[in-house]
Amino acid sequence: MYVIVVGGGEVGHYLCKQLLDEGHEVLVIEKDAGKCEHIEEELGDICLHGDASEIAILNKGGITRAEMVIAVTGEDEDNLAACQIAKEKFNVPRVITRINVPRNEKIFAKLGIECVVDAVYLVSEHIKAETMLFPLTRLFTIRDKGLEVVLVRVGKNSPVVGKPIGELSLPLGSVISAVISHGEESQVPTVNTVLREGDELICLVPTENISLLQAIFRES
Repeated sequence: MYVIVVGGGEVGHYLCKQLLDEGHEVLVIEKDAGKCEHIEEELGDICLHGDASEIAILNKGGITRAEMVIAVTGEDEDNLAACQIAKEKFNVPRVITRINVPRNEKIFAKLGIECVVDAVYLVSEHIKAETMLFPLTRLFTIRDKGLEVVLVRVGKNSPVVGKPIGELSLPLGSVISAVISHGEESQVPTVNTVLREGDELICLVPTENISLLQAIFRES
């Protein structure tokens, strides 16, 4: 899952590390150049220096493909601005903010923004829940081709269970290149390969179509 974290302070830094450890793709947007440098020294090239309330910065950060935006700066006003733009302009499916002043919670809630106080713990719980619904892990990117190699897990309640691959409406340019069934050796699938609970699929998908691929396998 591609997650944008707004705020590279102590909470943002820890949250990014946790998300990366769980296999998610993460970008942190931070206004302070020093904090950006510290994050990149510790976690790699995952920080964008800029203001997350600016459209140009969000576009540069690839917000159109973000599945979640989490704002964890120390200023509620900054968190609100970033979350509103992500939700209303870019239709990001999940927008979560840390609140620093409890009385602001009602304001955020009225705007449809999920609020947390213990950001690290509660957001990690959201992520675990989301992972169950979006059982996809990015393995690596073929940047010059605009493609991603991803691992998709077929869950118990996935609508594809019991269906042959030939019946799936895969996004344009997407290919299932291998199927690993219950710990067996990987096999090259055919249109007649029937998917079962627990199968793991290696897929090649255009970056812009990842959300469409997720929708096919998402558990009900």
